[in-house]
Amino acid sequence: MKIADSADWRGSLPFDSPVLVADLAPGDAARCAACGADAEPLPRTELWAVKHRHPKNHSGFVRFYCAEHTPRVPAPAPVAVAPVRARRAPAAERAPRRPAVTDAAPRAMCPDCFVEVSATGECGMCGLQVA
Repeated sequence: MKIADSADWRGSLPFDSPVLVADLAPGDAARCAACGADAEPLPRTELWAVKHRHPKNHSGFVRFYCAEHTPRVPAPAPVAVAPVRARRAPAAERAPRRPAVTDAAPRAMCPDCFVEVSATGECGMCGLQVA
């Protein structure tokens, strides 16, 4: 199954950054995701949209929050510097390469089933003895 990206206002939101809902999309009042279903709907000028990451959907998901429940923006993580890798040994010091599979002698095939036969010469499909 291929997951297709939708082309709506949610795709342009940055991850984990609160954006005022009134600036994104017009509409009726909505509820804060943290306040619960019993809370009164708030006007869009008082709600913040936050796009969260999702482990199975690369587009993430968007939730609306009131000013009290808006998640804090995480500080950027320090960038770790990768250690310097050791230089590869010259070709003469490395282990010799094994021959490619294509260099091996061709194995016997069953003329009826078109499968390789085992070392005993007997086809595993039909039982025919191949020399």
